Amino acid sequence: MRLNQLRRKIAVLGAVCMAANALILPQTAVAQAPAISPAKLDALKTELMAEIDKQQKFTQEMVDMVFSFGELGFQESETSKYLTDILKKNGFTIENGIANIPTAWTAKWGSGKPVIAVGSDIDCIPKASQKPGVAYHNPIIEGAPGHGEGHNGGVPLNITAILALKKIMEREKIPGTLVLWPGVAEEQLGTKAYYVRDGYFKNVDACIFTHVGNNMGVSYGDGGGNGMISVRFDFDGQSAHAAGAPWRGRSALDAVELMNIAWNFHREHMEPTQRSHYVVVDGGDQPNVVPSKASVWYYFRERSYPKIMEMYKDAIKMAEAASTMTNTTMKYEVLGSAWPGHFNQPIAEAMYENIKMVGLPTWSEDDQTLARALQKEMQAPATEGRDNTKIDGLSTTISPIGKPAVSTSAGGGGSDDIADISWNVPTVVLRFPSNIPGLPGHHWSNAVAMATPIAHKGATAGAKAEALTLLDMLVKPEVIQDAWKYFNEVQTKEIKYTPLVSATDKPAVHLNKDIMARFRPEMKKYYYNPAKYKTYLDQLGVKYPTVRTTTTAAKPESGGK
Repeated sequence: MRLNQLRRKIAVLGAVCMAANALILPQTAVAQAPAISPAKLDALKTELMAEIDKQQKFTQEMVDMVFSFGELGFQESETSKYLTDILKKNGFTIENGIANIPTAWTAKWGSGKPVIAVGSDIDCIPKASQKPGVAYHNPIIEGAPGHGEGHNGGVPLNITAILALKKIMEREKIPGTLVLWPGVAEEQLGTKAYYVRDGYFKNVDACIFTHVGNNMGVSYGDGGGNGMISVRFDFDGQSAHAAGAPWRGRSALDAVELMNIAWNFHREHMEPTQRSHYVVVDGGDQPNVVPSKASVWYYFRERSYPKIMEMYKDAIKMAEAASTMTNTTMKYEVLGSAWPGHFNQPIAEAMYENIKMVGLPTWSEDDQTLARALQKEMQAPATEGRDNTKIDGLSTTISPIGKPAVSTSAGGGGSDDIADISWNVPTVVLRFPSNIPGLPGHHWSNAVAMATPIAHKGATAGAKAEALTLLDMLVKPEVIQDAWKYFNEVQTKEIKYTPLVSATDKPAVHLNKDIMARFRPEMKKYYYNPAKYKTYLDQLGVKYPTVRTTTTAAKPESGGK
């Protein structure tokens, strides 16, 4: 009797210990998927790739449609409505206006663990309007925005992958929740820190992000990029007649110029990893009126949170000093931010195996002709990248998996606010091959491929690599478990995420409103009509590829920076 009681007590104690351990486990604990043998998994992956191939027309229409909208950050209303309508029709639950951003949303489907977030950016670039398939500057609308960063391909890729995967999950009864979301105003680094701050990634187990590239690849660790904070400084003075009574004025523009002079002298004494740049967004109205208001917009980039904050505080001191010297008042506003990125090794390695399985698209002679003509037009360098890849048309060999930067004290460079998510949830970025090597970026030339067979094939290939990786994450719990182990024991062992945005900062949803209001009426005339035209190239009457001839001599370039 006593022996049985002792056994019962031991069993109860064991159950209590197991429950306690379960409570303190991180988000790595996921529901056990139905047992799937390696052979069955291979068969499902083959089926997934075949299904995505069947959806090439659907993918092409989405890529072309988003390209035709060409909407700047925070103003992606047509893009968001179009994409969420597709997802709603396919059974996804839509939440619009997340984080108080009108064009931001989430689309959820499924139930239980794991919860996997899948995202990509949707905004475009100022003055990058360009006819696709034309290998020289030929804007659809002169001076209008355009997809010179290629952000029109990522969410269509994600939707293609997710809808193909959804069919298999339903049939095989595979548990899991899929959450799609857009990177709104990525060019302003304007939203992802707010998604994190407002809890939209709180219960997410992993994140896959997609971004256009000129090859297919994935990286892990610290890639060597910069974090950043975006700040606008506004000065307020007193207007006066600039000739009749200038002594009665207090020039806000003088304050802007004094701040810029101070910062430019300061650059000599900063580390080589910093990148800082500004534009004067308001310099007054006309020369004969002393400017009572003026504003300057700065990006401060560095390799770590402390160094970013040091730059930010130095800039505030200089703005305050300029205000004092000119007897003006000053205020400042954070318009966006991003941490330096760090991406997950176990998920990246799983994804790279799938990338090798998918391979690069088969490029046609026309595809390569367009690529080489544009490279010649843009005077592309002979090589690019850390591995000095030769630039000659489109990539035909998959690049190696990206490994951590050798040095974190040199280089510097760009920023991406997907990094804020990467410091909160195990995250990787899938680069998909929809653009052309050797281009400058943030430029009309980067829009040339983005509504052509190059972009369509690249998005299809990327959808396959993403769908296969998502399937691995759903049916092989060790992938996400290992991802959290890396996240906890390597990535965040010594570095902890501190938001660059405060609890009171608000998304800068007013940005780009005036530009879009000016151009949208004319741009609407060029929205893609898939019911009438097979492709956007057909609608625009572009012969693919169109390259320079003796009758299209080079003209001075205008637009797309």
